[in-house]
Amino acid sequence: MVHDLSFPARRGADSKDASDHPQAGLPRMAFAVLAAIPAAALLAGLVAFLLGHLEVAHILWLAGTVPVLVALAITILRGLAHGNVGLDIIAALAMAGAIWSGEALAGVVIALMFAGGQTLEQFAQGRASSAMTALLSRVARTAQLYQGDRLLTVPIESLLPGDRILVRPGDVLPADGQLIGPDATLDESALTGEALPVRRLAGDTLASGIVNAGAAFDLRVAKAARESTYAAILRLVEGARQSKAPMARMADRYAICFLVLTLGLAGLAWWISDSPHRALAVLVVATPCPLILAVPVALVAGMSRCAKHGVMVKTAGTLETMARIRTVLLDKTGTLTRGYPSIARIEPERSVTVEQLLRMACSVGQASHHVMSQALVEEAHRRHVDLIPPADAHESPGDGVAGFVGEARVRIGRLDFVLPGAGIEKASSVPAGHAALHVSSNGHYAGRVLFKDELRPDAHSTLEAFRTNGIERIVLLTGDRADVARPIATSLGLDDVISDATPEDKVAAVTAEKRRRPTMMVGDGINDAPALAAADVGAALGARGAVAASEAADVVVLVDRIERIAEALAIAHRTRRIALQSVLIGMGLSLIGMVSAALGYLDPVAGAFLQEAIDLAVVLNALRALRPASPPANQPA
Repeated sequence: MVHDLSFPARRGADSKDASDHPQAGLPRMAFAVLAAIPAAALLAGLVAFLLGHLEVAHILWLAGTVPVLVALAITILRGLAHGNVGLDIIAALAMAGAIWSGEALAGVVIALMFAGGQTLEQFAQGRASSAMTALLSRVARTAQLYQGDRLLTVPIESLLPGDRILVRPGDVLPADGQLIGPDATLDESALTGEALPVRRLAGDTLASGIVNAGAAFDLRVAKAARESTYAAILRLVEGARQSKAPMARMADRYAICFLVLTLGLAGLAWWISDSPHRALAVLVVATPCPLILAVPVALVAGMSRCAKHGVMVKTAGTLETMARIRTVLLDKTGTLTRGYPSIARIEPERSVTVEQLLRMACSVGQASHHVMSQALVEEAHRRHVDLIPPADAHESPGDGVAGFVGEARVRIGRLDFVLPGAGIEKASSVPAGHAALHVSSNGHYAGRVLFKDELRPDAHSTLEAFRTNGIERIVLLTGDRADVARPIATSLGLDDVISDATPEDKVAAVTAEKRRRPTMMVGDGINDAPALAAADVGAALGARGAVAASEAADVVVLVDRIERIAEALAIAHRTRRIALQSVLIGMGLSLIGMVSAALGYLDPVAGAFLQEAIDLAVVLNALRALRPASPPANQPA
């Protein structure tokens, strides 16, 4: 199986944030189960209380509090062992104090609010993980191995250096090796980011993970699968993930101050009044439900809002981090550009018109599924050119298509396919960043169509929206050549460009930017996966099934529109504002209640119900993140 290749084991989409989750040591459903216990105990106890069975009600409420308190104590001890101090201590002290002082009703209410809040947080972290596909699904599982005059299907872990294998059309190369022959047409976009097919000659070295976009060819294995280029990228992704330190969460930044304030006020109330009930009342009112509830509720609402825009945010922590992003690094191919060739220029020979060249080329192109042929046919339809069904059409994968259009024998494709042995200077000089499809009719050169990977129509508006949402630095980070990348960066007004970048180079660039300010990486291919994993936030355009990028990323755009990332940033800013507002309002009201309890105006049960009212107000305010902003909130928090 895959793990026999020493590939990194897949981690769940939510595992990345596990370290900063306050209940990281508990199973995902633990708090959902625990929340049900005090809820049932509270209802049953209220029924017993109304029926006059006060002792039974007391026992039921007590029974609903103890399991939550025990589970909470375990997580607090685990956190302290790792040097983590959080607001959970206040909730534990409040529950323990309620049990000790006989205030069972207050205890079970606190237990329900705490466990319910943690259930919301768990839901926020795991909401998107079930929709994520596995990174390793792209790995070839088997290979066609020559053994004598036979072909055997073998697991790729059994391949050894020197083995000869057959790579069929559409196959993913299972191992690095040397092309034996014939010449090959390859889709290397997954590794290099180059959208156009690449022609490789016999003797060239090929990397695993690329796709055979042409006819079948033979490959001499150079390395075992576990040592292949693709396996190294997977290990790089995992290494970047493990070295990625979680950013501080909003609630954590308030935790210590509020904890010290609460304990100090409770101790002062006890010392002045000589009454432990006043201290308990302070702890009950201070139970940090605004922090426990407001932040996850707002973040879940923001995640839902993003989902309506076709953006899947994998964890609540990611959405919170997005509001602090100040640098964005962008891949080129498939991210800023369309990722597939479109017609840049049509260059007919002098004796041929543009319409005639298109009619010949597009008529034959109807017999092919190649992306260039499809682009040709779309252009002909756009120009309302009448096409003729080709006769006796035949496609040579990686070379071109030939067929009869009326009485003329038309060929389209590579120059040496269109006119074998011809050396036409005009036809052989292709501008940088372009690919040419040549056309001949009855053996005479008719012209060529130049293709280019064009910028997305929403690229400019997206970058403007990035600036509006607090992005201070935008960098083009691509595996393409400098002569292709730099003009694009200039036309878009980007702050910098890094070209000819390998996956390792991309990780290094992301790491360098992270040292200066919070950083987002946006990409769509396997070559982007390590950088996506290394960034504070990795955003992948996953609409075309870019599995590696989607798995490594924190944010996946499910529609093929880059502007949705800018929309998600705006949602993140608004969500953070609402969460912060809810926290400050809730904590302010709690502080007023704490002072009132310390002065003796609130007993523990009354404090618990006051805290419930505060929690309700906080949650209702946090849920505003579900609604669209009016007017649109574009300014950063």
